[in-house]
Amino acid sequence: MSIVITGNPGVGKHTIAKNVAKEIGYEILDINKIAFDAGLYEKKDQTSDVDIERLRKILKTKITKKSLLVGHLAPYVLTKSQIKKAIILRKNPYKLILIYKKRGYSRKKMAENLGSEILGIITHDTIKKLGTSKTHQIDTTTKSISKITKQIQSILDGKSLDEMVDWLSLVSEKNDLKKFFPY
Repeated sequence: MSIVITGNPGVGKHTIAKNVAKEIGYEILDINKIAFDAGLYEKKDQTSDVDIERLRKILKTKITKKSLLVGHLAPYVLTKSQIKKAIILRKNPYKLILIYKKRGYSRKKMAENLGSEILGIITHDTIKKLGTSKTHQIDTTTKSISKITKQIQSILDGKSLDEMVDWLSLVSEKNDLKKFFPY
C-alpha cells in the first residue's frame, strides 16, 4: 500500500519525500502536479480550487503499492484502503511566517495557511479520514532532512511513534492569538 506525506505549505513535504522515496525505493506522486497537469485547478480570487472528485479518479489509476504520495490535498482525495501510513509534517508557525514571506504569499494566503497549521486542520482531516493508527505527525521545525527521513523510516518499520504537535497552546501562551487570527 501507498505512503503519504502531507502537511501545510512550507513544512518540507517535497524535500522530505525525495529523500524518503530514494531510501525506500518508492515512486513519488505529487498530488498537486497531477491536479495541475489534468487541468483541475480553478482560480478564484487569490486562491485555487481543485475538482476533488476528478482528482480522486485520476489518482486511483496512478497509485501503486510503491507510491509515495505527497501534497496537502491527500486527506481529501485518498481513502483509508489506499494508504499504509500517512506522515503529517508540521512546522512552528513563527518559522512559517518567514517561509511564506520569502514565497511572496499575500496576507490572506499567509493567514489561511498559518491558521490551518496552528489549528492542525490537515492533521485533523487526515486522522478523521485515515484513522489514528495510520496517521503520524512529525515536527520538522528544528530537524535536519536526514533526521526526519530516519524518523519516517522508523515509523514505517513500526519502531517509532509520532509526535504530538500543539501550536495553538504555543501561540496562546505567547498571547499572539490576535496576531494569527485578527478577525
